[in-house]
Amino acid sequence: MTWRDSNVFITGATGFVGQWLTRELLAKGARLTLLVRDSVPQMLRFFGQCNIVRGDVCGQSLLERILNEYDIQTVFHLAAQADVTFANVHPANAYQTNIMGTVALLEAVRRVKPDAMVVVASSDKAYGDSGHLPYTEATPLEGRNPYDCSKSCADLVALSYLHSFGLRIAITRCGNIYGGGDLDFKRLVPNTVRRLLRAQTPVIYGCGTETRDFFFVLDVVSAYLTLAEKDARGPYNFSLGEEITVRRMIETICKLMDAPVHVQTLNQPHGMIAHQVLDSSRARAELGWTAAYSLESGLEKTIEWYREWLK
Repeated sequence: MTWRDSNVFITGATGFVGQWLTRELLAKGARLTLLVRDSVPQMLRFFGQCNIVRGDVCGQSLLERILNEYDIQTVFHLAAQADVTFANVHPANAYQTNIMGTVALLEAVRRVKPDAMVVVASSDKAYGDSGHLPYTEATPLEGRNPYDCSKSCADLVALSYLHSFGLRIAITRCGNIYGGGDLDFKRLVPNTVRRLLRAQTPVIYGCGTETRDFFFVLDVVSAYLTLAEKDARGPYNFSLGEEITVRRMIETICKLMDAPVHVQTLNQPHGMIAHQVLDSSRARAELGWTAAYSLESGLEKTIEWYREWLK
């Protein structure tokens, strides 16, 4: 397929990943319609190039109007309550947005645009704390805390619409995404980079032995586009496949920024999954997809972005 003049709808476009996806699709000549709940300053430069519809992802009638009125051919569903801590404290909000927002979007597609290609953003968190690593697409979805459970349920909802109604749905289960533009400074990478730029000591809120499969945002965008371009179906893992401790991640950032490797460990209980890593061999074999960025090259671009933004 070609993106030029293709009618594309993005939910969650004002989020961290959504901004990069919007930028890339505009560069490829797509005609974008964005569902926007709140205005975000970083997105204002794109608004003159896109159709902007204000509303909530749970509004099914609004979604049906968008799909029909703008003759949508491809949907990227990224809208979600993405703050893990907030979701775990306010679970009903996460369930409403992450689960029922997905239901509303897919039901709207089923009713008015059943031939549209839909890419649903799930997460490695959908697998929960199974302990069976690395996760493959066959690993059961066993989210236990509210955020993880909401991702497991939304993922299963997408699978049900794929199998029950034959919709063209692909599902992304990505590793721990980082990159420039992430302004949630509670998260590991932006928090660490900002602290180092301000000559402050990086902080580990847990114990530092927790592991993640860190994944650069431009590779995430590449994964999303590949699924749509290949007309893929079902779930695909995307990651580097490298299990890295939180402490090692901070140490790597320190070295790339020529900063002393000093870390303050708080050992606070945080209710997070202890260890995660993904097997992306299905995406490589079936889609020909590979990550373009190593951990170091992705972090270098990320650090550069924050240096400029924090000026």
